[in-house]
Amino acid sequence: MSQPDPGYRPEQGPRPPWGAQPQWGAPQPGAQPPWGSPPQWGAPQYPGQSWGAPVDPSWQAGGPPPYGQPRYAAPPKPGIVPLRPLFFGEIMDGAFQTIRRNAKTMFGSALIVQAITGALSEVAALGMLANLPAGGRFASQAEATRYLGPVFGALAGIMGITLLALALASILQGVMAIPVARSALNRPTGFKQMWSLARSRLWPLVGFAFLLIAGSLLFFVVLFLLAALILTGLGPAGLLLLFPLGLGGFVVYAWIYTKLLVAPAAITIEELGLFAGLRRSWTLTSRNWWRIFGITLFVSFIIGVIGQVIQIPLGLAAGGITSVFAPHAGASQVTTTAIALAVVSLVVGVLVSAVGFAFQTSVAALIYMDLRMRRDGLDVELLRLLETGEDPDGVPGRRRARQAGAQPWPPNTAQGFPRG
Repeated sequence: MSQPDPGYRPEQGPRPPWGAQPQWGAPQPGAQPPWGSPPQWGAPQYPGQSWGAPVDPSWQAGGPPPYGQPRYAAPPKPGIVPLRPLFFGEIMDGAFQTIRRNAKTMFGSALIVQAITGALSEVAALGMLANLPAGGRFASQAEATRYLGPVFGALAGIMGITLLALALASILQGVMAIPVARSALNRPTGFKQMWSLARSRLWPLVGFAFLLIAGSLLFFVVLFLLAALILTGLGPAGLLLLFPLGLGGFVVYAWIYTKLLVAPAAITIEELGLFAGLRRSWTLTSRNWWRIFGITLFVSFIIGVIGQVIQIPLGLAAGGITSVFAPHAGASQVTTTAIALAVVSLVVGVLVSAVGFAFQTSVAALIYMDLRMRRDGLDVELLRLLETGEDPDGVPGRRRARQAGAQPWPPNTAQGFPRG
């Protein structure tokens, strides 16, 4: 019996005829192609998929991933922001979405405060201008004394109104953090509901507002006294020290302001007292100062530019309207026109300020939520509330804060986003 040629195996089929070469190719797993037949390319047969077949759409729409690879699942976004630590663009978009979804609540509250402070400021300014002489000059010292008394009184009134506006803004910043937190779970908030949820936190917010005013006044008074002492002791040469002194004072004020930026939101959402809220804000902003300062500065710059873009053309148009429609008007007509234009400018300014304040407040509240997601795992708590539907009329983040205080949970072990 003859032996087969080396390399030939009976199970491979009959010998190829002499002079014909086998067609080499990649065989299918578990089977060899017969000699002389074209190769049949193949691959391991995964469930529901083979080479050359159309891609299973379930892999692209929530189904199992191909080849057993893990599939990336994006964090849920039931509301204005995804439930994970936030990026800069998501904070900006979330602020716009909050105002859009709670327009009556947020814009209405900001409009009321801005209208009150704007009207009082305009009345004080008009009172100061009404006490000035017609030509802007005083005929005697007695006349100057008679006029300057009411002028200084109006200036003091304007300063008091500015402090009142600062206090109301601080209180409203804490109150308006409620619709921002609820919007993260797509829960709309009505005007009455917002103030009802914030009613128990109003006194701590009032205390924070007056503490902020007192601290600001004390800071600037100390700075002014230092400048006066420098000028008194050094004379004109002391001017060289005023610039670094003013710059250093601005840096210190900006640093403290940024460290306490999220205190109103912490007082309202976590139901903390005044000093506990200050400590909480100081802790949350640790290792994130530059990021928070950059976002706040950018938002303030954008709002200021938009306000100027709207107000400057309005001011230029006021002079053109007076010269076109009343070129030879008398004093009474000029006064009437100036008052009408001042009212229009006031209304436009109040509307722009209300929108800007609502946006700034939303940004500050989202910064607070981002810091808690990074440090306390607030996103995990929000996910739990989203799945269970618990406390639909409450404030997200308030219940866990009462139970666990300021203890960070879960541990800082999340991957993909820094929580420090």
